[in-house]
Amino acid sequence: MTKMPRATFYFDLGSPYAYLTAERIREVLGDESVAWQPVSLGGLFKCNGRSSWSLGDPERRRAGMAEVQRRAREYGLQAVRWPDPWPSDYLFAMRAATFALRAGRGREFAVQAFRHAFRDGHDLGVPEHVLAAAAAAGLDAGAVGEATADPEIKLALRAATDAAHELGVFGVPTISVAGELFWGDDRLSEAAVAAGG
Repeated sequence: MTKMPRATFYFDLGSPYAYLTAERIREVLGDESVAWQPVSLGGLFKCNGRSSWSLGDPERRRAGMAEVQRRAREYGLQAVRWPDPWPSDYLFAMRAATFALRAGRGREFAVQAFRHAFRDGHDLGVPEHVLAAAAAAGLDAGAVGEATADPEIKLALRAATDAAHELGVFGVPTISVAGELFWGDDRLSEAAVAAGG
């Protein structure tokens, strides 16, 4: 019998804060009990009329990047290597993540893709980089590439994003526990307490 997840982790592969969460969530919350749900951050921004801190004000961007690097050090992770460009267009990557979820390799793919981007500095806006992460996660790269053009996969990502928005998710990373939302990698411990971890 499959164990029901006690938490849902909403993520977009373009988010460095979601990367910080992805690297720590197994240790803090456990693995079997967390559902990894890809959503389009750009789609959430459109729903909410918001934009990313990484766009617009250069000083805000510099401060945000420095904060990500500080937290990575604090968590004992490797130094962040920023893809160039960053942010990029992550639609292909997020459709690949949606396919990986359906194929039962959602977490594995997401971890590989996040590391490919923020540990190794590869732009996930480049399909070849996404497919390399897919292969590293045990997926067939050709099947992943084809799936990103599948109308059903496109619709599934859009539906997941809309459903997250309806729940009150407005950014990533967000962890949902019994209807309570914890936004930000710095609230991971709070989410664990709420989940009984």
